[in-house]
Amino acid sequence: MGIMLPRLIKIQILKYLKPGRVVAILGARRTGKTVLMEQLRHELKNQKVLMLSGDNLDAAELLASRRLSVLEKLTAGYDALFVDEAQAVPNIGASLKLLADSVPGLSILVAGSSSFDLKNKIGEPLTGRIYFFHLYPLAQLELKDSEDFLKTKSLLDDKLIYGLYPQVFTAGTAERKRKELESIRDTYLLKDILSLGNLKDSLFVLNLLRLIAFQIGNDISYSELAIKLGVNKKTVVRYLELLEKTYILFPLRGFSRNLRKEYSQTPRYYFWDNGIRNVVVSNFNSLNLRDDVGRLWENYCISERIKKLEYAQTAHNRYFWRTYDQKEIDFVEERGGRLHGYEFKWRANKAKPPKDFLETYKNSAYSVINSENYLNFIA
Repeated sequence: MGIMLPRLIKIQILKYLKPGRVVAILGARRTGKTVLMEQLRHELKNQKVLMLSGDNLDAAELLASRRLSVLEKLTAGYDALFVDEAQAVPNIGASLKLLADSVPGLSILVAGSSSFDLKNKIGEPLTGRIYFFHLYPLAQLELKDSEDFLKTKSLLDDKLIYGLYPQVFTAGTAERKRKELESIRDTYLLKDILSLGNLKDSLFVLNLLRLIAFQIGNDISYSELAIKLGVNKKTVVRYLELLEKTYILFPLRGFSRNLRKEYSQTPRYYFWDNGIRNVVVSNFNSLNLRDDVGRLWENYCISERIKKLEYAQTAHNRYFWRTYDQKEIDFVEERGGRLHGYEFKWRANKAKPPKDFLETYKNSAYSVINSENYLNFIA
C-alpha cells in the first residue's frame, strides 16, 4: 500500500461520502489516488467496501453494463463501492447514476487520472449529486506534522529539484529519486495524454514540454511554439489543453482591468511538480550549478500556493500581471475583494513594487517571497 503519507482531502472526502452521492478524486497518475482510496477504506472500519479498478476488464464489463440487475448483484452486501481508474469504464456515468438512484445505503467513490475524460463521463448524469476533489503531488502543507522547521529548511533544495510526487519524495537517495522520475516520465506521464487525444506522438509531447519548461515565468507564444515544433498553432493549443487536463501543466492568465497597457493575450504555464519539470529537461544538478534557480523557485512557490488555497477551499482567482512597457508581478491573487501581488526572489529580500499597479488598484497588497519567508505563504 506504500508509505502512509497524510493527505488533506481525506477528511473532506469522508464528510461527503454518503449514500446517494458520488465522490470523485481527480489527479495525475502516481500522485497517490490508489493509496488514498486504501486509507479511506481503512477509515470505514464498520463498513464493507467493494474495491474495483477500471483497468480490470472483468470489473469494467460489469460496471459498464447499465443493467440494474447486474449492478445490484455486483454490489450486494456492500456498504460502499470504490472504483479506481474509473475513466477506463465505458458508460460509467450512467451506471453510477443507476446505483445512486436505485441501491439505497450505497456510498460511491471513484478516482481517475484524467479530469476531462472522467468529468465528461460522470458529471452530467450526476448533476447535483457528485462532488469532485483534486489530488495533487504532495503539498508542503501536508508535511507540517512530519517535518520540523530545520528539516523543512534542509530539504528545500531537494524539493526544488526532485519535486513532491509521493514515491519520489520517499525514495531516499538522489539516484533513486531520479530513477522514479524517469519511470514516471517514460511509463505514466504520456499515457493519459496520448489516450485522451487518440494520439501517438510521445516525442512531440516531450518536445513541447521542454519548450514550456524553459519559459516558466514568461508569456508563451502559440505561434512561436508552433514554428519551433513544425506544426500549426491549433495543434499546439490542443496539446497544451490535454497537458492541463492530465495535471501536468496549469496556466496563469494575465490580469487586466483598468490600464490600457496591461497585457493579457496569452497565458504563462507552470508545472504542477518541479520534479516533472526537471526530468523533462534531464537536469538534476544541484542549485549552485544551475542557471534556472529563479524559474524553479517561481514554479515551486506558485504550485505550492495553489495547493494550499485549493485544499483550504479558499475562494480566489489567480493571474500574473504585466504591462507592455515590461512592468510585471509574478503572481496576483484576487480574494476577499482585494488584490494581492507576489514577486518570487530566491535570495533577494526586496523588489520594488510596480507603481502603476498599486496606484491603479487601491487597497492592493504587494510582497516578495524568498527562501527565508516562504513557509507562511505555502503552508
